[in-house]
Amino acid sequence: MSRIGKKPVAIPNGVEAKIADNVLSVKGPKGTLTMGLTDQVTYEVKDDAIAVTPVNDTKKSRSFWGMQRTLVANLIDGVTEGYSKTLEIKGVGYRAQAQGKKLKLQLGFSHDVDLDVPEGVEVKTPDQTTVIISGIDKQAVGQFAAEIRRWRKPEPYKGKGIKYQGEYIFRKEGKKK
Repeated sequence: MSRIGKKPVAIPNGVEAKIADNVLSVKGPKGTLTMGLTDQVTYEVKDDAIAVTPVNDTKKSRSFWGMQRTLVANLIDGVTEGYSKTLEIKGVGYRAQAQGKKLKLQLGFSHDVDLDVPEGVEVKTPDQTTVIISGIDKQAVGQFAAEIRRWRKPEPYKGKGIKYQGEYIFRKEGKKK
């Protein structure tokens, strides 16, 4: 029995949810998100909540139950509050600069890294060593943050690289003399 799946997802005021043609669309103050629905669980919009229940008692249906409920909750959180990830850049000469729909990174390579910002994601650089990625789609925000981090992962000796804010980097001791 899924503990998460049993709880219905509350729909706050100002948010509208509809199920049509096997697609759930959620409209809120920050925008509209849609999600394709699986046939392993049933979705029901009733009196300010979305209930997710498995179709039958098979292992496959039960395994989809909690995940689908969480995806529905992510849609509602996204259109009401939105999601944000903060990246910190550490290293001599490492810097970032947002230029419209592009992000320019200088990470110690012989060339600058220019990344196109995906649709629905907003990038801000309050200073040269901080990148704030925000948007209403949790998956898109996390994916773009991971793509940026992939260019220069933090190394364990000096801690240089791109890390998430609050991420702990396991530090190693240098070479003994």
